[in-house]
Amino acid sequence: MDTTSPLAHTARSHGAEKPQTPSNPFAHLDGAADDAQRRVIRYLDAAATHPEIQRMRSAAHEMFAPAPGERLLDIGCGAGEVARQLAARVGAAGSVAAVDQSALAVSVAESRHDGTSVDYSVGDITALDFPSGHFDGVRCERVLQHLPDPDLAVKELIRVTRPGGRVCVIDTDWTSFVWDGFDHMADVAEQFPFPHPAAGRTARARMVKAGLGATTTLPVTLRFTVPEDAAAVVPFFDDEALRICVQPELTERFFTSVRQSAERGDFLFAFTMWITMGRVAAA
Repeated sequence: MDTTSPLAHTARSHGAEKPQTPSNPFAHLDGAADDAQRRVIRYLDAAATHPEIQRMRSAAHEMFAPAPGERLLDIGCGAGEVARQLAARVGAAGSVAAVDQSALAVSVAESRHDGTSVDYSVGDITALDFPSGHFDGVRCERVLQHLPDPDLAVKELIRVTRPGGRVCVIDTDWTSFVWDGFDHMADVAEQFPFPHPAAGRTARARMVKAGLGATTTLPVTLRFTVPEDAAAVVPFFDDEALRICVQPELTERFFTSVRQSAERGDFLFAFTMWITMGRVAAA
């Protein structure tokens, strides 16, 4: 699912007992509480329309270069907006498989289907129900950061791609964030232990290790100068996520500092996402 998790598995504190938090609803959406499910879908919709995410996706689209007649896979499709864009490029002669591990996400995607050549289904990125060499290209956005074994997922993406075909992985490097104008950012971030916070930066090494050739990578830095704008994409500035994952006293100090920064007009936050593409060896 295309996702940047606003929730973590656990939260840490300085010398304090770890608070119990729900499991990450992006990794386990179908088992999440109703309010968490609604929050995830709202987040996906807000992120999909955000100018910074759209700018990143535009760069990824250009690198992936879908062509008429191709058979493509969008794994972790979420609400399906990217799959439908790909389908518009491949046309009636091509097809797009949109797969997500969440039945709820697939149901939402199907409800928004626009008649393009997209087939929506539930599936596991580490055990895809497609034959080897089935796709001309596969695309995976903001999925590896949530997985227990990203290397296994990369190998499976390669398996279902034809010789000479391409694999495009897009993910976040949460360790890259920088900020200015407010305090306590490092302390807050420490309490969001993403399973693989450097997934974007390490994607190329994983792909090379798995045997992909002609591997190219493009960093895209997303930047925000208004906290409310950042909250649509970045979990650190989402009120609900912060209060679940971060100690109450630190939450209040952090938000006070952020509000003061916004009032002064000097708020700044940025982080990098990586678009990496490689080719399966020709037969």
